[in-house]
Amino acid sequence: MPRQSNKLTARKVSSLRVPGRYGDGAGLWLQISPEGGKSWLFRYTLNGRSRMMGLGPVDLVLLTEARDLALTQRKLLLAGIDPLAHRDTERRKNRLADASAITFRDAAVRYIDSRKVTWKNAKHATQWENTLSTYADPTFGDLPIEALDTALVLNALEPIWMLKPETASRVRGRIEAVVDWATARGYKQGDNPARWKGHLDKLLPARAQISAVKHHQALPYFDVPEFFADLSLREELSAKALALTILTACRTSETLGARWQEFDLVQKIWTIPAERMKSGKGHRIPLSAAALKVLKGLPGGIGEAFVFPGGKQGTSLSNMAMLACLKRMDRNDLTVHGFRSSFRDWAAERTNVAREVAEQALAHTISDQVEAAYRRGDLFEKRRRLMGAWGSYCSTVKAEGKNVVPLARKG
Repeated sequence: MPRQSNKLTARKVSSLRVPGRYGDGAGLWLQISPEGGKSWLFRYTLNGRSRMMGLGPVDLVLLTEARDLALTQRKLLLAGIDPLAHRDTERRKNRLADASAITFRDAAVRYIDSRKVTWKNAKHATQWENTLSTYADPTFGDLPIEALDTALVLNALEPIWMLKPETASRVRGRIEAVVDWATARGYKQGDNPARWKGHLDKLLPARAQISAVKHHQALPYFDVPEFFADLSLREELSAKALALTILTACRTSETLGARWQEFDLVQKIWTIPAERMKSGKGHRIPLSAAALKVLKGLPGGIGEAFVFPGGKQGTSLSNMAMLACLKRMDRNDLTVHGFRSSFRDWAAERTNVAREVAEQALAHTISDQVEAAYRRGDLFEKRRRLMGAWGSYCSTVKAEGKNVVPLARKG
């Protein structure tokens, strides 16, 4: 005798309240939870194992619809297909179909938005947007991120790889980062087509093979005193900013963003807060007599005001101001950042200071994690002697141009 089906009625489904399962026949069950929620289940046996498959809540799926869904599952069983496995496969297909609607441009915008809070410089986001829109978007910006492959990446990179190796390298890295984000989010599957190591490095020449990496142009340390003497004769604010930058061996942004409240001229200390440092850690700089002379010769000296104010209220000098000063001195061959190299070379060649003291003076991050774990202090007193010697060296022109400044004690 065939099994009885259609045991339930719409009225009965509505009136039942007692928690439990109520069979309609042919594998369809009404389930009432202890909390009173009602839903449909399809019960079946496959390979000797009993399985349950949810078909949806009663308030969304009517009795007649539940019977149709149960019939669909029975047909799958008849064809030798596990209904639960089939449903999982269909859901994966739907997710991939949704992912295909996300273009590379969409993914790039969302990735940049997610990273903005971690970038200290607001210009980073603009740089990312500009490079990707210029070099990636014309080739595959409108394509689904899932469709991005090695051929498309190469189509974007090859026209600029030999002509603009530094730019091309940045573009490749940014494409790789966007694709990694999309993969982690489930919008793309498989290997990253923009990956360099073990992939694109087999298809494109390394950047070092195209052109030598250009480092910041630096003045040889033995020429610094003569240069500094010329700089000291100039009265413009940018020249004062450059002088302080050289004497403290700090970065351009650290000087231009300096506010008077960061300076203790009595204790002779400049304390740069963590949010203004590349390393994300606060940095104390001992001020030499030469550095103090520069600061005391500046107007201002009040609270939150910029030490080197710009033309507009509430702004500092432009980040091009010191470079413009170098050009006015006919020193187009130099960069501001290069004076950090001059300082480092001087410390290594003309003092007996320990390497870690010079590195701390430059606020370099310790790459060795073990060493970093044990380094608790900032070697401040040793750096005070070092920066005092550097200030004296910069301010005194020797006839031979290669004056040696021994420190009082070994650093």
